[in-house]
Order: sequence, then C-alpha cells, then structure tokens
Amino acid sequence: MTADRRLRTAGLLFIAGFLAHNADHARRGIDAVTDHVVWAGTTVAVVAAVTLTLVFTRHPWAPAVAMAAGFSIALGVSASHLAPEWSALSDSLPQGDVDALTWIAVMSEILGALLLGAVGLGVVRRQGLPTPAPSRRSAQPAR
Repeated sequence: MTADRRLRTAGLLFIAGFLAHNADHARRGIDAVTDHVVWAGTTVAVVAAVTLTLVFTRHPWAPAVAMAAGFSIALGVSASHLAPEWSALSDSLPQGDVDALTWIAVMSEILGALLLGAVGLGVVRRQGLPTPAPSRRSAQPAR
C-alpha cells in the first residue's frame, strides 16, 4: 500500500470516529457540555477539515500536518473526556452518567486520531519533511 493510500485510509478512519463522537454529543444534547467544550470541538472540526483536505488532495505537507493534528487531537480529546474533571474543558466520562455508546464514540475518535498521527509520522520518517520549492526569483542570477 502506498504512503498516500495509508494516509487516506487513516483519514477515513479518523473522520468516522470524529463523526461518531460528534453524533454522540448531539444525541446526548448540547447542554450536556460547557461552551468551552463546544468551542474546543469546533476547533477540532476546523483542524480536521484542513488536515483531511490536505490528505485527500495529496498535498506535500499532508503527512506532517496529519502527524501534528492527529496526535494533538488525540491528546485533547483524551484530556477532555478521559481525565477526571479538571477545567471548563472537561467532559469527564469516568465521572459522568454516560452509556457504552458514548465510550465507543469517544474511543473511536481518539484511536482514529492516533492512527492518523502515527501514519503521518511514518510517512515523514520515510520521506522527510517537504521543503518549499525555490522561487524563480531566487533562482535568477543577481544583476
């Protein structure tokens, strides 16, 4: 399987977990979380959209962005949902009254994000970080 294909597959698995998690929030009701959690989730949605756009358009920066976004999202969702109540960004599942569906949805997003980050890391390790192409202006001799 090519690096592009591995990255796209990881992207699809991540978006499935992301959608399951957000559908679960809708099922539980928006009033079940703080405004801070809603805004953090909105930020994750924007980061995910940018990342997946780069992945599916095969942009040279896609592996590096997938690595950074995947690991960051996994950490953020874990801190918000798996840790005990610690701030307005908390929606602690261990301390909440949630069912197995909520646990499955949250864990699927975390695992999908970890997979996206790991695949991105693997591609970056094999291919290295892309470098900007030299501009035509810099390639011309000075006059």
